[in-house]
Amino acid sequence: MKDITVIGSGFSGLSAAAFLAKDGFNVTLLEKNSTVGGRARMFKEKGYCFDMGPSWYWMPEIFENFFNEFNCKIDDYYDLKKLDPGFKIVFKDEEINLSSNWKDICALFDKYEKDGSKKLNNFMEDAEKKYNIGLDFLYNSPGVSIFELFTTKILKNLNKLQILTSYRNHIKKYFTNPYLINILEFPVLFLGTSAKDTPALYSLMAYSGIKQGTYYPIGGFNKVIQSMEKICLKLGVKIQTDQEVKKINIRDSKVFSISTKNQEIKTDILVASADYAHVDEKLLEKKHRNYSKEYWNKKSFSPSSLLFYLGVSKRINNLEHHTLFFDEDIEKHSNDIYESPIWPEKPLFYTCCPSKTDPTVAPKDKENLFILIPIAAGLEDSEMIREKYFKIIMDRLEKFCNLDIRKHIEYKKSYCINDFKEDYYAYKGNAYGLANTLMQTANLKPKIKSKKIKNMFYTGQLTVPGPGVPPSIISGQLVAEQIIKTK
Repeated sequence: MKDITVIGSGFSGLSAAAFLAKDGFNVTLLEKNSTVGGRARMFKEKGYCFDMGPSWYWMPEIFENFFNEFNCKIDDYYDLKKLDPGFKIVFKDEEINLSSNWKDICALFDKYEKDGSKKLNNFMEDAEKKYNIGLDFLYNSPGVSIFELFTTKILKNLNKLQILTSYRNHIKKYFTNPYLINILEFPVLFLGTSAKDTPALYSLMAYSGIKQGTYYPIGGFNKVIQSMEKICLKLGVKIQTDQEVKKINIRDSKVFSISTKNQEIKTDILVASADYAHVDEKLLEKKHRNYSKEYWNKKSFSPSSLLFYLGVSKRINNLEHHTLFFDEDIEKHSNDIYESPIWPEKPLFYTCCPSKTDPTVAPKDKENLFILIPIAAGLEDSEMIREKYFKIIMDRLEKFCNLDIRKHIEYKKSYCINDFKEDYYAYKGNAYGLANTLMQTANLKPKIKSKKIKNMFYTGQLTVPGPGVPPSIISGQLVAEQIIKTK
């Protein structure tokens, strides 16, 4: 039985470990931090349970597919609830709730645009086709051969995928109302890049988030991590936390061991689920790296984030589970992230208040509040800057909620670029991986297999299929399948 070591216990690392253990490999998973989960860790303070990262549960089939692979069902591990409304979106002079009921969403689009529901149904019919083709592609395209792009199904539907059309132009073929355009654009704004630089293919995100709906696992998003960890342990994966990898040791173009801060682990195969750029630059000698420092510097990265985790000793009116504040210039903030990276003068922001849905994440009659401001990766980060933006956001939030929230904060923690670098060695402190631009799609992403080391593979949001929780789960499966083929 071959020994496999997986570095990193985020979604892709846990997924890879589970699939490899299922196939009979002896798997050891090493995690730098004290708990598994990567960006989807959870921490608890003063009776509050805070999800540290992901909060949008979209593309539910991918979660279901993962559990089905191990003869399990989601219901065996957590209670999944469909949110209603899925989102509230706050504009300068309007508030819009996105219902979980499709007829209500259609009525909403009719309210703001003539034949809005008809246009929306046409838009979503097209997006659903992209979604189904996209799902098939995600599962069958590890990015190791250019011929993956030339399957009969893809060639037959190439025009429908609209890879060369921008997502913004695609939306504007259907809609003119700025509210409706912004509603359809928001899934890509927070998850990768500007809508004008994103291929129209990614309308599949709007299909999942708006048509399929937005879900939430009771107990928090970390419930998914806990469930994957249980599957790994059941399959015999040895999980070691507080084991930061310091060096990958190579002999005859093969990994033979991994050095952590306090041990050396022999291995036959290595899967790097930690930050790709960090592994390449810091854990390998230059002659063994897949890519140069210049390569990573030229890449377009998705946003980082300034986050605040707040425990509030009072119920907060007007907020839903997910509330997006688009009450400032969306285009200006987008440019501040992607075109000329600076701290935004008038930021958009997002709040997640899971205690609206889940009584387990906050003490009775209190609120668990998570605030996120998307910002460019690589910006200067300091306590002074964080506090400046906390004041900007809280002034707007308190006015909107008609409540002096700051007076009732009994726990507060900020998290930003320096923390992403320190906890995850995230390149430039990015939060989501590579941006979903045309030149960083499919086989144009960093490779899943090392070009220089025979028994080393990469997985996670800097390789195929890309950023986000569902693609990361698939990424782990893809790398496991590549390794299993070489048995």
